Amino acid sequence: MIPSFISYLQFEKRSSPHTVEAYERDLNQFAEFLELSFEKSQPEKAEHAEIRAWIIDLVEQGMSTTSVNRKLATLRSYYKFLMRSDLVKTDPTYKLKSLKNPKKLPEFLQESSIQDVLNEDVYEVGFEGQRDRMILEFLYLTGIRLSELIGLKWADLDLHQDQVKVFGKRKKERIIPLSKGLLQNIISYQKVYEERFSNTPQSSYFIVSNTGKKSYPMMIYRIVRKYLDRFAQTSKRSPHVLRHTFATHLLNKGADLNAVKDLLGHASLAATQVYTHNSMEKLKAVFEQAHPKA
Repeated sequence: MIPSFISYLQFEKRSSPHTVEAYERDLNQFAEFLELSFEKSQPEKAEHAEIRAWIIDLVEQGMSTTSVNRKLATLRSYYKFLMRSDLVKTDPTYKLKSLKNPKKLPEFLQESSIQDVLNEDVYEVGFEGQRDRMILEFLYLTGIRLSELIGLKWADLDLHQDQVKVFGKRKKERIIPLSKGLLQNIISYQKVYEERFSNTPQSSYFIVSNTGKKSYPMMIYRIVRKYLDRFAQTSKRSPHVLRHTFATHLLNKGADLNAVKDLLGHASLAATQVYTHNSMEKLKAVFEQAHPKA
């Protein structure tokens, strides 16, 4: 029944190829576990205890909580499909609870590190160097997501009003102000962009490859890691670290939490509050160092 479920995802739900591939991989792994552990070749005949045994096995293998929960979500979707198709009478995933994720504070760069990363002397003269610097600077000074940067077009930039229009999750639009320093660097970047590609049509993407094509996630990851490897003191060196750094630095400087929420494009304040933990740790350190009774 797995092929039928995969066809359902592809043609009825129109899930992304990445999602379909992940679901199929999870179900095949579960089918292999059933075969080896319980001599069952059909996942649709699995019982509650057998699914629970698989979850325990994944945990004992050292798999992350996030990955285990994703596989459990795959099974839930699969059995809901089977029930709607009248292929099973009961859902064996019923009453199985997702594992609790341990709370992790988002990693961020220290102010001294980000200054080193954005130092213009670090980057080569010309399009590629200025493009690389623009990627890191734009991520840090606007806090936008990787996908938002990739989808950004020149038409979204309003250099007269010093702002940029960003389309976030679920195509939700928000306006982010551009600092004077960033604005000047955008103008400098535009010059080398035009020298490389003749002009900057409004429909053109803001960040492009060396051949002028739309950027893609791996390209941005590779560029960000290249420079963070030289200066960053964090274990993670992804574009999202710059978003974390943006939010943390704003809150450390006393920015209003609701304002940071709007800049980040969060749907709820709870998503933004995670950054207050980093700010609180800084306050505790200052207190312990400065207060005579600490």
